[in-house]
Formats: sequence, C-alpha cells, structure tokens
Amino acid sequence: MSQTTARIRRYLEDELGECRDGEVEQRLAELDTLEAAIGESRVEAELDVLAALANETRYRLVRALVAAREELCVCELQPLVGVSESGLSHALSALVEAGLIDGRKDGRWKKYQATNRAIAIVTVLEGTVGDDGPLDGSGDDGTSSEGTADE
Repeated sequence: MSQTTARIRRYLEDELGECRDGEVEQRLAELDTLEAAIGESRVEAELDVLAALANETRYRLVRALVAAREELCVCELQPLVGVSESGLSHALSALVEAGLIDGRKDGRWKKYQATNRAIAIVTVLEGTVGDDGPLDGSGDDGTSSEGTADE
C-alpha cells in the first residue's frame, strides 16, 4: 500500500471512526478528479500571471491602468513608474503577454488599458490588504491602530 493511501486511510479512520477499502478508493478517485480539474496547463498559466505582477514596475503599471479606468498612452505611463523607455516597453510587453493589459496603436501613439483579468485581481487584492497594516487593524504589538487606551 502506498504511503499516500495509508495516510488517507488513517485520515478517514480519524474522521469517520472506521474506514473501508471502498471509502479509500472513492476518496482517491475524488482527489484524481480534483487534480484533473485544476490542470497543469491552467496552473502554469496562472503562475505566469502572478509572475508578471511580481515586479514593482509591472504591478504599478497594472494598478495605474485599473485606477485610470481608461486607456493611457505610454507617454502618460512612463512618469508613473519612472523607468527607462526600454524598461517600460519590456514591462508592458510582459503584461500584455500575461493578459493583464491590452495595447493598441493610435496613429503614432501606443495606448494601453487594463483587462478584466487585471481589474478582478486588483479588486480582490484591494479587498484583502488594508492600507494600515494587518487585516484586523491591530499593530505589531497587539494595540489597535485606532488609538491608545490613554486617549
């Protein structure tokens, strides 16, 4: 019996009080279905998106485009991130490739806007990360960021 099967058997015995071979096999089949639903290619694609955001310049660009709620020209984006033209071009290309922004040529100007994917990711992050530190509002010392007891 494989180590995984033995561990699942012990887990099911703890959860159910007893465990039969059929229950172990059923659970293993459910886990195989879950693994197939996640899919290796999907995980790789999602990791590519996260990797694109794991850079300060690229993340600032996405945040700016989401906040703007409209297209911005490259000339408007550059001062927001303060990088060279080649650095900006490289960052924008990575974001387009990850599906986080769309770009289009408008005459001699290149304009970009956030995709729905970028908007969704930024919206989720805004809802989970507070501006003032930990989500519970407490400081590192356990005191509330709202004030002290002496006030």
